[in-house]
Amino acid sequence: MKDLESKAIERIKTASAMSLHHYGKPLVCTYSGGKDSDVLLELFRRSGIPFEAHHNHTTVDAPATVYHIRKVFAGLEEKGIACTVKMPNISMWQLIPLKLMPPTRAVRYCCSELKENGTPNRCIALGIRWAESNRRAGRAEYEVISPQKKGRIGVSDEMMFLSDNEDRRRLIEKCDLKALTAVNPIIDWSDSDIWTFIRAEKVPYNSLYDCGYLRVGCVGCPMAGKGRYKEFSDFPEYERAYRRAFEKMLEVRKAKGKKSDKWKTADDVFRWWMEDKNIEGQMSIFEFVEERDDKH
Repeated sequence: MKDLESKAIERIKTASAMSLHHYGKPLVCTYSGGKDSDVLLELFRRSGIPFEAHHNHTTVDAPATVYHIRKVFAGLEEKGIACTVKMPNISMWQLIPLKLMPPTRAVRYCCSELKENGTPNRCIALGIRWAESNRRAGRAEYEVISPQKKGRIGVSDEMMFLSDNEDRRRLIEKCDLKALTAVNPIIDWSDSDIWTFIRAEKVPYNSLYDCGYLRVGCVGCPMAGKGRYKEFSDFPEYERAYRRAFEKMLEVRKAKGKKSDKWKTADDVFRWWMEDKNIEGQMSIFEFVEERDDKH
């Protein structure tokens, strides 16, 4: 565990030196309110570097997550650490009708619109881990997210450190830095490593994990799969908000002449979005229970 911690802190220190040298600003610790970002933040504290904390408000964070972020940021600000909560220009409920479809696993426009544009032209640290998904298994320790090349570039392609060849450094430094540079300090940590560190070091964490949640993110995120049923059971007002957004989306689609055989009502959209395999018109177990209760 100590080796992982030392390696992560060394990555943070390296990124900090690069941020101060190339961007002239402290490294940014991105913070979502989940367990990974709590571990990342604690490592930042232990590194001793100057830093800022940043959170992108998505408009679909669970109330407990919002309260946790407020509490953590209040503690940081008491210590003189700059904290920023970036409010989006558009909410999820406005975004769905605009995009004419719900966000899906394959089309996650919500991430780019609500989560990934809050710190342009800065050097940031993310709580990304290989253990989270196959998609993230290809991510590097250091990345350049280039608007010119429309994607992420691994360390071997474009990353530049203070120890690099001086002539090369001076050549590159003549250009204005336009890319977002990211470091992933806990990229090689497992779920077990995260929770071992939290328990051993008594790191405060989001209370949702004590309520049976394995992940904490946007309520209704398609990446949560069937876990969304629990989310909507715990936070029914979010389900109602999604249904209203779907209804508005269908109105916009109709006005634009876009028809769908699958989506006639907001309920159709919601069932499709939740990957509900029930056949239209088929009695569900919930309807059966309600019918039985009415007769007794």
